[in-house]
Amino acid sequence: MTQDRRHVGGYSPWEDQYGFARAVAIGDFVFVSGCTAWDDGSVRFEGSPYEQTVAAFGVALDALSRFGLDKADIVRTRLYVTHARDTDEVGRAHRDLLGEIRPACTMVVINALVDSRMSVEVEVDAYKKNVELLR
Repeated sequence: MTQDRRHVGGYSPWEDQYGFARAVAIGDFVFVSGCTAWDDGSVRFEGSPYEQTVAAFGVALDALSRFGLDKADIVRTRLYVTHARDTDEVGRAHRDLLGEIRPACTMVVINALVDSRMSVEVEVDAYKKNVELLR
């Protein structure tokens, strides 16, 4: 049986360039693409992994809200960090935002992101019965 597939766009210039959606819903799951602190042509909070993580989750939560979901519906996160020295700050931001929810989580230290000013990228998977595209 084929389930409905719905997607929403975001504000990243790379969505059209690389052919992806900000978030895709299939059945009761929503998968949010990698989110960063990118905003209106610039990287926000350069040099602050904590604030970049909070901003990236803001992008992800905005995408989830378009399907009627919020942070309580998050079941898995992935954190891509460009420097091992930043893992505690990124982890602290994750805990501050989602600690009471305790989603499954993976943090990986990587070589680089598409813009060298970015220190973290986050992905989110969420689940909610009867997901609908709201806007």
